[in-house]
Order: sequence, then structure tokens, then C-alpha cells
Amino acid sequence: MRRRPAALRAESRRLARRLKRDRAAELKALDAFELAHLNQVSAMRELASSIAHELNQPLAAILSNAQAALRLLEHIPPDIAEARAALEDIVADDRRAGKVIQRLRAALPRAAVRVAAQDVNELAREVVRLVSGAALHAGATVRAELAPGLPRVRGDGLRLQQAILHLLGNALDAVARRPPGARLVVVRTRAADGGRVELSVSDSGEGVPPEDLERIFEPFFTTKARGLGVGLSISRSIVEAHGGRLWAERSPGEGATLRCALPVWDEGARRAE
Repeated sequence: MRRRPAALRAESRRLARRLKRDRAAELKALDAFELAHLNQVSAMRELASSIAHELNQPLAAILSNAQAALRLLEHIPPDIAEARAALEDIVADDRRAGKVIQRLRAALPRAAVRVAAQDVNELAREVVRLVSGAALHAGATVRAELAPGLPRVRGDGLRLQQAILHLLGNALDAVARRPPGARLVVVRTRAADGGRVELSVSDSGEGVPPEDLERIFEPFFTTKARGLGVGLSISRSIVEAHGGRLWAERSPGEGATLRCALPVWDEGARRAE
């Protein structure tokens, strides 16, 4: 009987150590998620600043010439020759703005897709683990319902995880305004038609208006008070670079579902390349 309290104390210490390790892991995952988000925000701010600086001059010139052309056309009689010159300047400035965009796009190298056979379930599990701390911090539950025995897909594992991370981050943002206990995000995988594997992320948020189901993938479109609205655009670019498709649906009842369909790895086709 004397040894029982000692055994209980030892078990209590083991549980305390385990809880401490789990909490440290959660904080590490939260830090990693927030760091990735901050890096993205910082990069987008720098890009936006560069675009604004480069485009400000031609856009200002376009506005000035357009206003001048309107005034010239209001003359009695209209000064057609000067108005034509102003319009020609607008065309030239528009071309200058287009060249700025081309230079900026050329300055952003596109990483090549490193093709290999990828296990979608493993990719999803790793991302769910990564956001577990952020979900805990937000009072949300992230549940994984992954179909077993799925064929592998063709793609770059890191870039696909980046796409899934944006989908989960979007879902966590969507449920943030829901009351505690109603903040649910579900990640599912399944075999789809046409030799594809589908991954979906459903949330219990307020949903997406029908007219915005496609707009949410446009760069800088957002319904949130904070955020740049680029995550879903990045995800779609990644998925399409892998020959896949990403789209949004209204969930029955509440929330939204984002579906990503990726082509199955074809080892025979790969050898023939």
C-alpha cells in the first residue's frame, strides 16, 4: 500500500511531461503556420509596393491625357487634332504599363514542378498536423476522413502541400466567426472519375454566395477584413500546374467545400517520356 502513492506520483509526472511535449509540438506547429503566413504577406506587400511604384507614372499620365481629351472635345468647335494626340498618348502609356507588368512577371521565376508519385493521404496528414496548433488556438476542430488504398498522384509534394495549406488556412478563417463548438473543418480524400484522386476541404463557416464561387480564386479578391486574398489563387495555380482542377461548392446547410482533383500517377506514361 505504501508504494501506491509513489506509483501515482510517477504516473502524474509522466503525464505532465507528455502534456508539456504535446503543448510544445502544438506551439511549434502554430509558429510554423504563422511564419509561413507572415512570409507570404511580406512577399505580397513587397510585390504590391513594386507594382504600385512602377505603374503609378503611366497610370497618372493616362488619367491626365483622358481628362485633357474630354476637355478638348467639349470645345466649340471640338479640337479634334489635339484630342487625337491626347488619345495617342493614352495608347502609348497603356503599352508602357503593359511592359511593366511583363517585366514584373519575368522577374518572378516559376519553379519547375518536380514530378514524382505522391500519396495524397500522407500530404494531407502532414498539413493537418502542421495546422493543428493554429486550429487549437482558434478553437476549431480539424478532422481528417481519408479513404484508404488510393492510387498515388503525379506531382511535387511540397507544392501540393502548399496548396492544401492554403485551403486549410482559408477554412480556418471561414469558421473563425462561428461560435465555439461550431468551428469544424473536414479534410476528405476519395477516388474520383477520370483517373483522378480528389481532396476536399469543407468548413462550417457562413458559406460563399453563388456569385462569388469563382471569384474567390481571383488574385486579391477577399471577403475578409484582413488578408490579401491570394491564397486560393496560389492554390489554383499550383493545382492547374499539376494538370488538376480546383473549384468551390456551397455545402448543404452551412459552409463551403473546396474540391481539388489531381491526375493519378501513371508510371508507364512516365517511362515513355
